[in-house]
Amino acid sequence: MHAVSEKFKRSFASQTHNGGPQLDARQGEPSTPRIPRWKRILDVSFILLTLPCWSVLMILVMGWIRVASPGPIFYRQERIGYRRNRFMLFKFRTMRVNAETRTHAEYFAYLMQADCPMTKLDADDSRLIACGRFLRASGLDELPQIFNVLRGEMSLVGPRPCLPHEFQRYETWQQARVNVLPGLTGYWQVNGKNKTTFNEMIAMDISYADQMSLWADLTIILKTMPALIGQTFESRAQNRANGAMDRNELKA
Repeated sequence: MHAVSEKFKRSFASQTHNGGPQLDARQGEPSTPRIPRWKRILDVSFILLTLPCWSVLMILVMGWIRVASPGPIFYRQERIGYRRNRFMLFKFRTMRVNAETRTHAEYFAYLMQADCPMTKLDADDSRLIACGRFLRASGLDELPQIFNVLRGEMSLVGPRPCLPHEFQRYETWQQARVNVLPGLTGYWQVNGKNKTTFNEMIAMDISYADQMSLWADLTIILKTMPALIGQTFESRAQNRANGAMDRNELKA
């Protein structure tokens, strides 16, 4: 992990001293390339072609959340997007109304500094609604971000958008991950995700931003469903293991 992050730090420093990335005199930050037109065409075309699939899934999830937990169906949260622009990200609500978020913020701050896999707190999180863990593991809670894609705030493929307070903790070299539109899925999501460290995630996101192509996006989209299925089964296995441990403790 250290070798990966150090590689990108050295690369960023070399580019800065050898003519790139150049600073934008108006904004005082590195200039970034425009989003290629093919990316927007791919996003809109794919969403329209798969409309019958994702619209049915959204209706089913909306119905379940309405029955499972009182409160709003959707959840909005401010995130950092392309070139540090802020936007409101849409998600299905998977937590109980008025659940505290400090625990998650503190845990993620720890992951940013620690050399350990970015496992989620979902396994023993009492704040989740019924089936909230499944919605997260399967990625169904992210479906409303299709509307963020249609609005041009996100793309189907790209780095996951971070929270403002998380971005404030980024080192200079890590901030390069916002040089591309954030995405619903991405290179990190189909290459380890929760088994990787924070710096490994950042390195993957920057690598994608530097080598973005139509073929790369299509490959990542095709790999996303198998990755989500694998994560769902892993989540179920972890739940069963935790349940067995709890039963053994009660017997003891």
